[in-house]
Amino acid sequence: MPRIPRNQPEAPLQDRLMPEAARLKDEANELPPGPLRDARIRKARREVTASHLNAWLSSPGLQPPQ
Repeated sequence: MPRIPRNQPEAPLQDRLMPEAARLKDEANELPPGPLRDARIRKARREVTASHLNAWLSSPGLQPPQ
């Protein structure tokens, strides 16, 4: 059976989330108040939250449930 080629990201998740959040915040600051700006800010907050969750989940102190 032939193997399906998979696209591997060039950078780890943590290294992609924070720059994306910063880019979205910069975009939001250039937009006038309104729904598009609010959407960019919400997306940036989700990126930051995902970054924090990823760091927490990959921390060495995290113990599996017993």
